[in-house]
Amino acid sequence: MPPTRRAFLRQMTQWGALGGAARLLAGCGRGPAPEIPYQPTDQAARVAAVRGLDLRTMVRDALEALGGIATLVHPGETVFLKPNFSGAGIADYDIVAVGEATKPEIVVAVAEACLEVGAAKVIIGEGAQVQQFDWERLATLDGETNLAAEVARLNARFGDRVLLACLNRDSPDWDLVTSPYSGLNEIAVSSLVTRADRIISLPVLKTHRWTVMTAALKNFVGVASLARYTWGPPYRMDLHYCPGGIDTTFVDLVAALQPDLTLVDVSVCCEGNGPNVYPGWWGRTLDMRDRLGDWLLLAGTDLVAADATAARVMGQDPANIRQLTLARQLGLGQTDPDRIALLGATLDELQVEWQPASPARDLIEGVDSALAWLLHW
Repeated sequence: MPPTRRAFLRQMTQWGALGGAARLLAGCGRGPAPEIPYQPTDQAARVAAVRGLDLRTMVRDALEALGGIATLVHPGETVFLKPNFSGAGIADYDIVAVGEATKPEIVVAVAEACLEVGAAKVIIGEGAQVQQFDWERLATLDGETNLAAEVARLNARFGDRVLLACLNRDSPDWDLVTSPYSGLNEIAVSSLVTRADRIISLPVLKTHRWTVMTAALKNFVGVASLARYTWGPPYRMDLHYCPGGIDTTFVDLVAALQPDLTLVDVSVCCEGNGPNVYPGWWGRTLDMRDRLGDWLLLAGTDLVAADATAARVMGQDPANIRQLTLARQLGLGQTDPDRIALLGATLDELQVEWQPASPARDLIEGVDSALAWLLHW
C-alpha cells in the first residue's frame, strides 16, 4: 500500500534530519539561491467569500460552501491549526482587538468542526516571537471569553482532544523540511506541524512592510524554530535575510507542508505599515464593517488563490506581490482571476479602500537590519 502524503512528508523530514542537521546547527547551511523554475498550474480554484457579523456562523457557512469539512478531515486524523498570533507575549495591548491577530472565534469554530467529524486530535499552534505566551490573553472580539476557556469547553465536550501549543516551548522535535529556493537548504519546523495529517492556515489579513501583505502563505513563518533563526531581536532574522529573500522561505514551507485549507480572517485587520499596530509609523486598525458593512471570510483549499483574492480585496495586484508570483511560478496554486471561481460574491462587491504599506521596502529593510545589528552587538 503506498504511503499517505503526510507519511511521505514524515519520511522526507527524517531523511533531511539525517543529512542536514549538522549543517543547520552549524549556521543554517546557507548557499546561493537557485533559479526558480517556471511551472505554473492551469488548475482552476474555488474561493468562498462569506460576509456577516457572526464569525462562528460565517466559518460554518464557508466550510459548507466548499463541500463541508468532512471532505478534508477524516475520523482518526490529527489536524494542525495555524492562526496568526505573532504578537502574543510581546505586545502590551489586545492584539486581537486592534487587528493584528486571528480572531479566537474563528479558530474555535474550525476546531469544533474538525472534532465533530471525528478528528482524533486538534492542535492549535503558534510560534510567535517568544518561548511561551498566555492563551487567556487572546480574547474574543466581544470580550466574553478567550481561547483558553473555549478550548477547555471543547475538551470537556470531546474528551481532551484539543491541544494549545506554544511551538517554541511545546514542540517535541524540530523536523527539517527542504527549502531549495531560500538558499537555506532546509528549515527546521515544529514536528507538531510536519507530523499532522491535516494542516489548516487561519491568518488575519494585513498589509506588511516587507512583503506587501500577509495572509495564508506567510502565516507559516511562525512554525519555524525561533531559536535557530534568531539573532538580535526575536524575529527569525535568518529567514528574513536568507539569500533568496524572506518570500522564498514561506513559499518553500508551503511547498513542503502542503496545507489543506485556509480561512482568511478579514474582519478587524491592519492597514498601512503592518503587520503590527503601533502609534506613529506602524500600521493601524481596519474594521471591515466600516468599509464593507460586514466582516468577511475567504476560504479555499488553494492557499495561493485565497491570498490572490485577498490581495485584490485590498486593492493590490497579485502580480506585484513576490510571494504570489513565486508560488504561481512553482505551480503551488492559482492567481489568474479567470481561473478562480469566487463563491458567494464578486470582487467588485468586496473591494475596499485599504492603505498599503510603505513602498520603500529597501529603506525599511535597511532600518530593520541596522536596528537588529545594534541590538545584536
